[in-house]
Amino acid sequence: MAAEKNVGLVLLNSSLSPFGQRCSIALAEKGLPHEYVEEDLAAKSDLLLRSNPIYKQVPVLLHDGRTIIESLIILQYLDEAFPDTRPLLPTDPYERAQARFWADYVDKKVYGCGSRLYMVKGEPQVPANIEMAGILKTLEGELGEKEFFGGEHGFGFLDIALVPFSTWFESFDKFWGVGVAEVAPKLAAWAARCMERESVSKNVFSPEKVSDFIGEMRKDLGIE
Repeated sequence: MAAEKNVGLVLLNSSLSPFGQRCSIALAEKGLPHEYVEEDLAAKSDLLLRSNPIYKQVPVLLHDGRTIIESLIILQYLDEAFPDTRPLLPTDPYERAQARFWADYVDKKVYGCGSRLYMVKGEPQVPANIEMAGILKTLEGELGEKEFFGGEHGFGFLDIALVPFSTWFESFDKFWGVGVAEVAPKLAAWAARCMERESVSKNVFSPEKVSDFIGEMRKDLGIE
């Protein structure tokens, strides 16, 4: 197996991970052949533990025996290592910096607040609901009238950073009453456009599957 020989590109991932989904989308957009290795996060492989001994998490990209970890770093690496493929980041340094800033915002705000929402119910949920609504409106403001966050460059780095989390939108409404279509309709329309891309639709879970997973998780935690 290439995963054992560390030949070419190998992605160690869990299909549940929105961070890993970013990498799969990016590889598809760039048309880069690779081996995909699905990890059981309850019984992590020796290869994963050796490749990412610091965090012991997916995603991990192996490129000819060299290890790259953290999804946003992997996306930037793919741009730099394969310059003849479709670029994810714009060429202008300012625009690149802006894309990186907003991708970091997604990780800190969308993922951070969304993760807290999963763990609360009742009165403590209200501040998180208000915070998430504000986050979505802020992202919609950055999108503006553009079709994709990449603007004239089209679907790119920030779109890939955010789109796996768009499959959470249905759950925001179902479990916490944060209706994305009402709070940020342009962002909801953006998510629908992204799902029309084969690179996205083939590499993210459906909103229904995400909702079912969250519901089961909340039951297991005794939240529902």
